[in-house]
Amino acid sequence: MTYRFPLPIPTLMTDRLTLRAPRESDLAAMLAFNDSARAGFVGGSAPRQQVWRGLLANIGHWALRGYGFYSVDTRAGDFIGRIGVIFHDGWDEPELAWHLYDGHEGQGYAHEAALAARADYHARVTGQPPISYVDVTNARSEALARRLGATIERTLNDDKGHHHVYRHPALDTGVARTGVSPRVETQGRRDEDAMKTSEKGD
Repeated sequence: MTYRFPLPIPTLMTDRLTLRAPRESDLAAMLAFNDSARAGFVGGSAPRQQVWRGLLANIGHWALRGYGFYSVDTRAGDFIGRIGVIFHDGWDEPELAWHLYDGHEGQGYAHEAALAARADYHARVTGQPPISYVDVTNARSEALARRLGATIERTLNDDKGHHHVYRHPALDTGVARTGVSPRVETQGRRDEDAMKTSEKGD
């Protein structure tokens, strides 16, 4: 059974990756990430139903704000993480965040996808710069933030942990330079990519 996703979520193509709408089939990889050590930087292991609600909340975020986490696939079709701009109730401002799954770090995937997601956010939503919250012990994410051109603006130490707040550049103008294809299609126009029912590293 093929289900056409009702929201006009863009599909972004880079040299090696596809950034697409979330699917129910993403849940298995999200649960594996949730149970891994890498999840410690984003709150640690959570109950299965909370991960499920996180998948649904991202769809609601897209519906409400017009942007959110993209699911990131390699050209071979492997689902390797979630990257995008999110802005939840009670937050000061939008955050560019990334969750890269085990086995896919060290290949530049997070950098490539983050550049694409940030460029899309600037092109469709606003030229204002997002921030990124990075745990002060997460050396890989600190390096990625700097590689993205972000700089430390302040440090937070609260009930959510000890984080550096990175400020991204105000506007991405070099879309072609980043490897993002100029072809951006909504999910509703891509039958083959229609949803089928069945925030870290570099």
